[in-house]
Amino acid sequence: MKQLLSLTILSLTVALGLLQCGCVTNGGGGLSPGTAARLDSDATAALQSLYASTPAAKSLGRKAKAILIFPDILKGGFMFGGQIGNGVLRQHGRTVGYYNTVAASYGFQAGLQSFGYVMFLMNDAAVANLHNTGGWEVGVGPSIVVLDSGTASTLTTTTLLSDVYAFVFNQTGLMAGVGLQGSKITEIQP
Repeated sequence: MKQLLSLTILSLTVALGLLQCGCVTNGGGGLSPGTAARLDSDATAALQSLYASTPAAKSLGRKAKAILIFPDILKGGFMFGGQIGNGVLRQHGRTVGYYNTVAASYGFQAGLQSFGYVMFLMNDAAVANLHNTGGWEVGVGPSIVVLDSGTASTLTTTTLLSDVYAFVFNQTGLMAGVGLQGSKITEIQP
């Protein structure tokens, strides 16, 4: 238990350090041009990897009005936890904006984990909500469905009824569960 507490304190210290050095931003300071370029590259690699492993995601990508890609989210906690990361918004294959996601949680939890996720915004209302809310809280607003590769394979054009579909990928570390509910997504400037 002592080692787990030490690991959690270390993970939260790392997360706070990333915030302070500007590697991850909370929306106030923006991204440096180098960080934005690296984020674009990481987002491209993450999306290509998701498409290669999950053909249904590629099909969703062709139908989506916009794609929000968070290639690397850091989550850590012990009873109280948090997660943070940066991503890009793509429309017609081009990056049109940069976004930050943060979330806080409480309850029985311990550990450190990293993961990524991609959100396919399927209609103009979902895209407008992202732009017009000043910070979209996932779970409030457009309907969102988190998919795995098995569930995604059953999607057809007649079953695509939700506003947003999300895939979580590249989970590493030791922490039970990954949730997007309650994450706040805010635009940041490069």
